Amino acid sequence: MSGSITGKNFSVATWGESHGKALGVVIDGCPAGIPLTEEDIQKDLDRRKPGQSPFSSPRKESDKVEILSGVFEGCTTGTPVSLILYNTNQRPYDYSEISKIYRPGHADYTYDQKYGFRDYRGGGRSSGRETAARVAAGAIAKKILAELGVSITAYTLSIGNIEIDRSKFDKEEIYRNFLAMPDKEAASRAEALLHELKNAEDSAGGIVECMVEGLPSGVGEPVFEKLDAALAKAIMSIGAVKGFEIGSGFGASKLTGSVHNDGYQYDDSGRLTKLSNNAGGIVGGISDGFPIVFRAAFKPTPSIHAPQKSVDKQGSNVEIRIEGRHDPIIVPRAVIVVEAMTAITLADYLFQRILSRIDLIKKALK
Repeated sequence: MSGSITGKNFSVATWGESHGKALGVVIDGCPAGIPLTEEDIQKDLDRRKPGQSPFSSPRKESDKVEILSGVFEGCTTGTPVSLILYNTNQRPYDYSEISKIYRPGHADYTYDQKYGFRDYRGGGRSSGRETAARVAAGAIAKKILAELGVSITAYTLSIGNIEIDRSKFDKEEIYRNFLAMPDKEAASRAEALLHELKNAEDSAGGIVECMVEGLPSGVGEPVFEKLDAALAKAIMSIGAVKGFEIGSGFGASKLTGSVHNDGYQYDDSGRLTKLSNNAGGIVGGISDGFPIVFRAAFKPTPSIHAPQKSVDKQGSNVEIRIEGRHDPIIVPRAVIVVEAMTAITLADYLFQRILSRIDLIKKALK
């Protein structure tokens, strides 16, 4: 299977299956001298792991990370960093009934068509559990970005038809409620909706918004490797994402150029400012030094207990009720995954930025 490696200058390769022995990741291109401990990585993994709320899978996994290589005496050494997370609560027998049935909304049918074989234990490699390895790598990327003054904040913008009120935005609230929403009132209404859907054996989708601050201008390649294209690919690689938009996004199609264009202005101190940020911090595929803002649309969890129509491998029409342990909504646990994929992409592109100009290369070698 190809496609499990991303990045050129900061390369990330994940491995493992949902109900295999372990998941892991190898990061190549991590600079030496970055302070790093297992606790640094664990903080992000704890935001993603299951079994922490009424709206996440009851599967109990500690997601305890172990650093196998690339770190010595609390700092990265410049060699590949290898991380492992052992699966400790596998229940593959939960999936024996669907071994010959294609679950609606899952990759069962497409995997079978591509490989002639599929791991039906929770979806194997296509399971959302694979994102634990991404989060581990993302924690390291965020450590690098922090050294450069770059911060990433993702949060739940909406669940179903319930959206936050931006006038009530409270960053600390993201970490206080189960749904990672920066609006306490909206989170309360979303919780009520999810309880209704859970009782109806159904699920919901939602939107994650992400903001990057402190990224300098000049990051990104202007043709096939545009920064916004790279972010779109990284975010769309998260299994449940069905849409991506940056800045004004699809709303741009309804505006005129005079409204949509972001005017430039120098303030009293001679610093460049923008009168708006419809571009979302990226123009011509290159960062402009202003906040990057994008959104990712997540589909409802496909594993639901309500009966669904499907087919089996023998060519018969069947009705299926999916058993096992599943999230009634993916979005809250996906927030940290969005942060991770953003960080991995930005670290890779920031390193590439240094190679784009001889003065930057000379400065790096001094």
